Amino acid sequence: MTTAPTHISFNSLVVTLATSAAVHLGDAADPNTGEKLPPNLDAAGHMLDLIVLLSEKTKGNLDPMEEQFLARVLSELRQRYLEAKRAE
Repeated sequence: MTTAPTHISFNSLVVTLATSAAVHLGDAADPNTGEKLPPNLDAAGHMLDLIVLLSEKTKGNLDPMEEQFLARVLSELRQRYLEAKRAE
């Protein structure tokens, strides 16, 4: 039995990285265990850094919708990360 190939988009990559950051911020359940973990700001910061790197390396190569999506995700994650740092 074969399965249909899954369409992978740039936005799905960004969502995957952002979901990992949200898990590390304690905002989302771990997809593997289904449970929320206490915040790990070092790991969340690392994921945020990866998304920033992705943004820098893809600058000028994304369509406008991808650029807007990436900018929105980065803005929201940065704000949430700063909130978590203040609460620490």
